Amino acid sequence: MFNRAVALLELSPGLEEKIRVCNATYTVRFGVRLRGKIQTFTGYRSVHSEHMEPVKGGIRFSMGVSQDEVEALAALMTYKCALVEAPFGGSKGGLCIDPREYDAHELELITRRFAYELVKRDLIHPSQNVPAPDMGTGEREMAWIADQYSRMNTTDINARACVTGKPLNAGGIAGRIEATGRGVQYALQEFFRHKTDVAAARLSGKLDGKRIIVQGLGNVGYHAAKFLSEEDGAKIIGIVEHDGALLDEDGLDVEAVHHWIAGHGGVTGFPNAKYVKDGAKLLEHECDILIPAALEGVINLKNAARVKAPLIIEAANGPVTAGADQILREKGCVIIPDMYANAGGVTVSYFEWVKNLSHIRFGRMQRRQEEGRHQLVVDELERLSANKDLGWTLSPDFKEKYLKGADELELVRSGLDDTMRAAYQSMRAVWHTRDDVTDLRTAAYIVSIEKVAASYRAKGL
Repeated sequence: MFNRAVALLELSPGLEEKIRVCNATYTVRFGVRLRGKIQTFTGYRSVHSEHMEPVKGGIRFSMGVSQDEVEALAALMTYKCALVEAPFGGSKGGLCIDPREYDAHELELITRRFAYELVKRDLIHPSQNVPAPDMGTGEREMAWIADQYSRMNTTDINARACVTGKPLNAGGIAGRIEATGRGVQYALQEFFRHKTDVAAARLSGKLDGKRIIVQGLGNVGYHAAKFLSEEDGAKIIGIVEHDGALLDEDGLDVEAVHHWIAGHGGVTGFPNAKYVKDGAKLLEHECDILIPAALEGVINLKNAARVKAPLIIEAANGPVTAGADQILREKGCVIIPDMYANAGGVTVSYFEWVKNLSHIRFGRMQRRQEEGRHQLVVDELERLSANKDLGWTLSPDFKEKYLKGADELELVRSGLDDTMRAAYQSMRAVWHTRDDVTDLRTAAYIVSIEKVAASYRAKGL
């Protein structure tokens, strides 16, 4: 996919190679005494590009973690950050572990030792390398990593900025947990604002009433499905999980399914919906929008030809393989690519990093001042509306809505919405103005690579 895009750019071979390659990958093997014996774990931290620093990227806990995987995901982070104008290079980390096999105390010991190995080599550092949650990790693990860094750097006033995705009471930011799913929603909202783009996907109208199938109801899939159904009027007709899938043409209750999975570990046995044992088959079911939100490569050469969705938005990293991507494009399917669609997480991570460096929550300085200025306007309007000759009154809820100053969550959502709109428009401009660009993924790569190249040129390379 990189090659397809870079072939359309006029870069020198040397600069092209510099952008392509991964700068460094560190492999660590460490032991932790657990259950009366020493267990050895293998972890990685890969840095793809340092055209901007710090570099940014999640840490995942999964048995599928390998050097190739973290290097590929680090590269994706480089392009993702460039596309949404987050001032980071790309990085990624992983630990080859099944977190379900260990209790919380054991996981803490393992996580802290992994963090220790990375921190002492500056592979976790507020100004050099800033991890975040990924598959198998969450705000709990990020809090452990932040605390481990603080213990090793007791005089670093910016220690909390060494990692993002932390709990609110440990320096996190409102809206971070929902950020990637919210970004998927904002991406679809922006797509549906452009009639020509909607028509290219053989669709019409708005999001309201669109039939959606979501693969993976984890953090990203759950929030995307929840917001799209509750706020945009879309119908979630299918949910695919590891133990099968649920189908209801009238629309599933996302909250109820999420609650059931939390209590039962899967969708099996969920009432009020048709259960499909071979969940992967639902990826081929007729719908308007397909949202793969879990694993890599779920749409591949084996099933791509049977996928009927005219619009796919990649909420996961790499859910469509390169071969499947070509088949789908030839069928006329429009794909909103992962480097844009799931960039909500890194965007709000950027906001969290800025909050940690500034040591003040967003909205604290200006919120009441905004409310005071708004109060002046409301007072004047109420004075005028008291004049019976004018014949008008304020709407019942106008005063309450207008007087409320923006809190941190509203500011985070506003910043994320603005970021997703601007990034889509930059891709769209390339998609619609260049005859040699026929899809959004190539357009996204072109926008990103050009920004990375400009950064390197500014450094004198």
